[in-house]
Amino acid sequence: MSKKVVHIVGTGTIGEPLIGILASFREAFGIDEVTFNKQTPRVTDRSKVTALQGKGARLSVEKDHWDEFVKLGMDPSFDSEAAIDRASVVIDCTPVGNQNKEKHYQQFAGKNGKGFIAQGSEFGFGKMYARGINDAALQREEDRFVQVVSCNTHNLAVLIDTLALGPEKEDNLEAGRFVCMRRANDISQEGDFIPAPEVGRHDDERFGTHQGRDAYYLFKSLGLDLNIYSSALKINTQYMHTIHFNLILKRAIALEQLMQRIRANARIAVTDKKSSASVFSFGRDHGLFGRILNHTAIVTQSIALRGDREVVGMCFTSQDGNSLLSSIAATLWLLNPDTYEERLQPIRPYFFREI
Repeated sequence: MSKKVVHIVGTGTIGEPLIGILASFREAFGIDEVTFNKQTPRVTDRSKVTALQGKGARLSVEKDHWDEFVKLGMDPSFDSEAAIDRASVVIDCTPVGNQNKEKHYQQFAGKNGKGFIAQGSEFGFGKMYARGINDAALQREEDRFVQVVSCNTHNLAVLIDTLALGPEKEDNLEAGRFVCMRRANDISQEGDFIPAPEVGRHDDERFGTHQGRDAYYLFKSLGLDLNIYSSALKINTQYMHTIHFNLILKRAIALEQLMQRIRANARIAVTDKKSSASVFSFGRDHGLFGRILNHTAIVTQSIALRGDREVVGMCFTSQDGNSLLSSIAATLWLLNPDTYEERLQPIRPYFFREI
């Protein structure tokens, strides 16, 4: 049997922890080897690269930069093209996944069942996916390119799935309206911080912003045609995204039933904490590589029912934890669709029912 090799392209806010998690849980996940690609040789990245290599991950770089990495004390094992060629699954964690698909990945498509995964910004890369939302839409042999939706799209999706579709998975959504208050940048990023809230454009006539559009197509893969519209703004924080949601249902529901659905869903954490700083701190202290893997953390005090069909509330988006979870799940599904549920068991302790 050929080795199961997972290759991650990019070492940013999703790439770095993803490499660490896959390397740390490699045996439990049934992965033989983890490799990762670093594009630019920088002395400031040496500690990160060395730490990931210490976890067992192996470095690949462009041939033209090989000697520069060596001079900086980082020892590559493969050149970039060779690393892609020998991988069973390639996870692109860069903002140019579609470009890389055209330039690199297409030539390897169909070779030995190889699969490719990109992140939320890469619309059109492949079938949209969020763990626990549309697993049933994944088709063996057909879906070799998968797009893991953004962390905020995960949040929208689990709210709709839990509060509007319910355990019966029937369309009970008349309209879903969301305001995504995005953090300015991650604590690992040195640039792009803003001094004050900055509103975004509604650049999609039907869906408002990409979060609503992507959530629509996520459920479209299950045959649902939902009325979703989103707005977005950046706020001057580095902690967590915050979402205000307003769901108008077709049929009446009681507040007690809503809360039961919320508390029964393992992908949702509930919290009485009103500050994203407190929730973020919990993830830092108790999460996996600093992340909780729930799709969302709903502030229980914010949940309200207007009349008997309009659900209003606020929640915090896991700082890329949900995207990491879906990237891992998609990887294990591509490696073996029959065992991926079982292989995910070791990271279940990082789904928190309460924060």
